[in-house]
Amino acid sequence: MNGKVESVNLSKDKGTKKSPVFEASLIKDHGFDGDAHASSQWHRQVSLLALESIEKMRAKGLKVGPGDFAENITTSGLELTVLKIGTILKIGENIEVEVSQIGKECHDRCEIYHQAGDCVMPREGIFVTVIEGGKIRKGMDISVLK
Repeated sequence: MNGKVESVNLSKDKGTKKSPVFEASLIKDHGFDGDAHASSQWHRQVSLLALESIEKMRAKGLKVGPGDFAENITTSGLELTVLKIGTILKIGENIEVEVSQIGKECHDRCEIYHQAGDCVMPREGIFVTVIEGGKIRKGMDISVLK
């Protein structure tokens, strides 16, 4: 199963939409340099959401795009929801991440829900920890290692 990075998205505050950037640095055991969710203290260092999931929300009439659901990496071509915890993904030549959580419980209606009217991230997003860092940008290949 192979896919692509469609967008890399960062934000300084938690619970808000993320803005697409040209390139960002993934730091081993931490997450994205400068992103609000990066931390060596927890298992949700980086979030991924498929462009296909965003397109489902667009089909419902929502005006949303990459980063609007606070995902760090928008992917295409990968069925993220079928991956298991412990799955290793390779991004580009050197970056490796490990799936640490599938979906999430959304306790409160966050800013994203209020702005978009729905949030697909709790149902179809995944979270990873960074095994091997590096520079990441749109267009890089993503493959499932194991």
